[in-house]
Amino acid sequence: MNQTRIRVLFCCMGNICRSPTAQGVFTKLVIEEGLSDRIEIDSAGTHAYHVGEPPDPRARETARRRGIDLSRQRARRALAEDFERFDYVLAMDEDNHRNLSALCPPGFEERLRLFMDFAPQLGRREVPDPYYGGTNGFDAVFDMVDEAARGLLEAIRRERIESVQD
Repeated sequence: MNQTRIRVLFCCMGNICRSPTAQGVFTKLVIEEGLSDRIEIDSAGTHAYHVGEPPDPRARETARRRGIDLSRQRARRALAEDFERFDYVLAMDEDNHRNLSALCPPGFEERLRLFMDFAPQLGRREVPDPYYGGTNGFDAVFDMVDEAARGLLEAIRRERIESVQD
């Protein structure tokens, strides 16, 4: 069986709220499913506002209350090379999708998607940015991210893992 690693990159604007939350949630799911040897996970921002900083304290606290530790993550900026390295480059909203699309080298466009496409049952296209809101916004984002992460893992199983095993 081919054991090619599947690489997933979550992207928001500053890489301190939504994308680190998605990275943490998806990492926990992947570990729980015993797939950490098959799936590599990272996050990045489309802007360099917070490079080197840990996730927002509200994101860390929301994740901590749900059993996820984001404290070791540090913000970084998305690079054109990420499209060559990652199989899935997942934008949290349309603005970041446009920014990533402008960064994407020719031939890698199919790797860029909106993260919420993996949770069609929620009827939303975007994960809202909770940065300027209160703690409740972080809880709502966590719930959306959790749903989309479960859908993403199912899609990866269907598209990448089961098809390799057949």
